[in-house]
Order: sequence, then structure tokens, then C-alpha cells
Amino acid sequence: MTGLTATSAAGAAAGCRVDHTVNKWSGGYVAQFKVTNLGPAIDGWRLTWTYTGDQQVTSAWNATVTQTGGAVVAEHTSANRALATGGTVDFGLQGTWRSADPAPVDFALNGVSCGGDGTTPPTTPPPTTPPPTTPPSGADCGDAVICSDFEDQAGPAPSGAWKFTVPDCQGTGTAAVDTAVAHSGSRSLRIDGGAGYCNHAFVASTADLSSVGPVMHVRMWVRHTTALPSAHVTFVSLPDTSQSGRSLRVGGQNGALQWNREIDDATLPAQSPAGVALSRPLPTDTWQCLRFAIDTTAPGLDTWLDGEQIPGLHADGVPTQDIDQQWLARTTPPRPTALRLGWESYGTGDDTLWFDDVTVGSTPAGC
Repeated sequence: MTGLTATSAAGAAAGCRVDHTVNKWSGGYVAQFKVTNLGPAIDGWRLTWTYTGDQQVTSAWNATVTQTGGAVVAEHTSANRALATGGTVDFGLQGTWRSADPAPVDFALNGVSCGGDGTTPPTTPPPTTPPPTTPPSGADCGDAVICSDFEDQAGPAPSGAWKFTVPDCQGTGTAAVDTAVAHSGSRSLRIDGGAGYCNHAFVASTADLSSVGPVMHVRMWVRHTTALPSAHVTFVSLPDTSQSGRSLRVGGQNGALQWNREIDDATLPAQSPAGVALSRPLPTDTWQCLRFAIDTTAPGLDTWLDGEQIPGLHADGVPTQDIDQQWLARTTPPRPTALRLGWESYGTGDDTLWFDDVTVGSTPAGC
């Protein structure tokens, strides 16, 4: 992975300064932007730039980003619209490229040029290495608080940084370290989840996630054997201090992926036929890359399955019919503090699941 830092000139006529850092690999990139307002205070900002290569933005956090051809527009969210003189705002995005990915040019803030071309490259480019296909471990994990491929699990039962737990009620579910099925390496986490009301079996990371943010990025590979049932089930649970310790949950209902908020049982998307149609099933018997971004400062949530953003699992604070009517009834941003992987049934439905290559951090990990 290679890093390129580009900073706009900040001359007397400039309206802003843009510090732009990109981590890129063959076919993809993650870019971070820090915008400094050098002009009068702004209530509602809009940063524009131009891509001269074939970059395509696929997702963003802390800003709403749209692209038409090479022209890109990033606009404020409800939480960061105010930008004082000398104030800064940070946001990021992920994208793809095929043949060319030069640094962006022509940065302007609310129509006022940032000065220069915004692309002063570093004098000594860092060495180029291919991106990892699986999450790195140890010191190579970057800012990830959790970065596990379960290769450190020596015995048949989860141990060390992973602990078996039944947070609400005991059931028939079990957890094990599987050496026969893995996405990478030779080990994965296996959950045999049972049906029946309040049948819980989870493996919890011992890592404290309370400082991850402002956007928490979670990436995992998951494989399961039984299609998601019509009844509500959960396979990812994040204890949430904004819900007095109750959980932000990822699972399924009506055969499709859904988010569920334990404190008020709100779902994303709404469980109407139109809402469910905007989600996706979780395919069986294949490894699937599941990613989500949780904004801890504003009502922002995004979900991707194998690189495709799922429209029914997106919340940006703007009400959308058949998606977030229930979700926006609560305006307090989530603050997850831990990660649990497993199975939680509330009626019918059992499943066998495997988890592998799990990362949680303040910057996204690709699939």
C-alpha cells in the first residue's frame, strides 16, 4: 500500500487549504481530506475538485460525496456544516481506479479556489507494495483496535483476546476455533447457533472500542449455511453506551440483512415489503465480505456486502420512505464499545456461521 500526501497552496487569494492523503493499491484507494477555511466563517460548506484519471468514488464518511465524470463534490453533514475562519473539517472516501489515478486538482471551497493546483507531491515517494488480501496482524494493523485472522487461537475453544459469552440468556449455541474452514490461513471462528427464543451464543473481543471514531469502520468475512429466516436473528452485536449498554445489532429478518437497535427495536430498513426489497440476503455457503461504517457523532450508518453499498442499510439523517422511519425516531448517535460475533435467535431459525479476517478501526479496511 502506498501513501501520497498532497497539500494545496495557501496564498493570499486562496479560500482554503486542503491536506489530502491517499492510501492506494491496484484498483482501489482510500483518501482522507482535511479542509482548512482561510476565508470568512461558513454555515454550510461545499468542497469541489477534479479527478483527471479514472477514479470513481464508491463511499464516503463525514461528508456527502457525489461525482459526475471527473468532477467531484463533497458537502457537509448536519454535524459539521459550520466552519469558522481558520477552522478545519475532516472527511474521507473510498474509491476505485483502473488505468490512472493522479492526485486531484482544482480544489475550491464554496466556489472560491484554494490556490495553486492542490497537488504538491511529496519529494520522496514511499515504496510501493501490493495491498494485503487479508488483514495484517500485530504492528502491521495500522490504527485498527481489532485486527484478527484467528491464527493466534491455539486450542479448540476461543481464548486470549476472544471470550465465549451469552450476554442475555443461555441457549444451545456453541463456539469453536475451526481448523477445517477458513477464509485465509488455517483458522476461523465457528458458531453453531440454535433456534428458539433468546438462544444466545457469542464470542466477544476483549478490545475496548470506546475511542474508535469519529466513524467506526468494521470489516469481516462471514460464511453461513442456512438462509436468513423470516424471524429476527442477530449475528453481530455491538454494546452501545448511547443505549445504556444495550446493543446495536446486525442480523436478518424477512430473509434479508437488517440493523436492529435493541433499546427500541427499531429496524433499518423498515420491515415493509418495499423496505426489505432495498436490503439484500446473505448468500449461503460462500465467504462474503461485510463492511459497515458507524458515525458516532451524527445519525450516519452505511453497509456494504462484497463491495456493494446496500441502499436499505444506509442512514444519513435525511428521512427516506421505507428505509429509516423507525431509525430516525432516535437521534442520539451510537457509541459502540465492544464487538461480539455469534448467533441470537428470537424464534425460529438456527445456523452455522464462520467469521474470519475481522478488523475494527477509525479508517476503513478493504475487502
